[in-house]
Amino acid sequence: MPHYDWIIQGGHVIDPKQGIDQLMDLAILKGRIAAVEMAIEKGQARECFDAQGMIVTPGLIDLHIHGYPHVTPLGIDVDHYCLGRGVTTAVDAGSAGCDTFPGFRHFAVQPIRTRLLAFLHISRAGLAFSTRTGNDDPGELESKKLVNASDCVECIEANRDLIVGVKIRLSSSIADQGRNEAFSYQAAQEAAADVSLPLMVHHNFSSVSMEDCPGKMKEGDLYTHCFHGYPNTVLKPQDLQLLACVAQARRDGVLFDVGHGMGSFAWPVAEACIAQGFWPDTISTDLHSLNHEGPVYDLPTVMSRLWQAGMPLQEVIRASTLNPARAIGWADRIGTLEIGREADITVLERNRDPLELEDCHAQLRTLPQRLVPAAVWRNGEPFPITHPKRLPNPECYPSALEWRSKLVVSDPPSGSPPPPRPSGT
Repeated sequence: MPHYDWIIQGGHVIDPKQGIDQLMDLAILKGRIAAVEMAIEKGQARECFDAQGMIVTPGLIDLHIHGYPHVTPLGIDVDHYCLGRGVTTAVDAGSAGCDTFPGFRHFAVQPIRTRLLAFLHISRAGLAFSTRTGNDDPGELESKKLVNASDCVECIEANRDLIVGVKIRLSSSIADQGRNEAFSYQAAQEAAADVSLPLMVHHNFSSVSMEDCPGKMKEGDLYTHCFHGYPNTVLKPQDLQLLACVAQARRDGVLFDVGHGMGSFAWPVAEACIAQGFWPDTISTDLHSLNHEGPVYDLPTVMSRLWQAGMPLQEVIRASTLNPARAIGWADRIGTLEIGREADITVLERNRDPLELEDCHAQLRTLPQRLVPAAVWRNGEPFPITHPKRLPNPECYPSALEWRSKLVVSDPPSGSPPPPRPSGT
């Protein structure tokens, strides 16, 4: 009689927490990791997945998505775009505020198979009526009446099983032309400190200085969208050197998150940062309804971009598994393949067909290889893999080009001399 439910056989297992980086077999029994060994006989399981030539990792963790569909304009089908792409745990980044969180639990979390956690927005409304920053849409910080630290704290205390931190977007266009940014930022910092949870900050086109954000964030806070090329970028535009206040923030324990999004990943910024040894602590997508079919697509595609930009593969895996688990205080539950843990497992193929892939501004790079989801188990149960409708998707380029003029760090025009090359560290 078979001893296991599943064996995943012959894959290259990468588990940063356990220091595993070699060919091994995994076994699943009753939703748990039951064995991680050099060789497990195929006949010991009811089902076997042949992972030869593939990479086997802990279930991927996407620290920044928007998963409150039909209630917020940015919400996506989380099972399709996350679990179907190898992401077993996703964290919604502020779609709900204290007044809308009960609906988030009922309508977003309960019906799906992906483990969905949340950063609670400091705005009472969350993102119920907000889309992109930097345009004329109304924002969640347009009135100070929408911000209340004590109500935010009360909601978190009542929902500790799902809420892992506080979220704020700092952009002048969604905060009464910047007049409410400093007030809201202080309220968000106070709320996060009161509950001893991290604050995740979106920061671009903002009146809040880099010296204040990330400069005055606390250890363990998350500065998302760290590779955007807009004003408030982490680089000095004239020579592409990392800002001193950003380097100091990292030394102080602030975590830097990719948060790719619709406009927050620029190839030249990522390449310059990585050349200086400034890798992201966590890799996330900021998947939402305006970017899920390009330019983001899914977490493995964003991981592939960081790999292309010079981040070692093992560190890319770490930033998509162990590091995000630690960042939200869940490392005792997810982010590893330790025996006895819930069987959240991702299998990735190395697709070696060269692919020209865009960033958020239709700036292109040729990827010689990329990571593609091949299989995923959530709590020991497999889930079907889904695929982008089109990759790359040139239909996204016109809107991407509209925002290129706002960049302060970008690829040079064709025929222009290259920008200064940053020095390594």
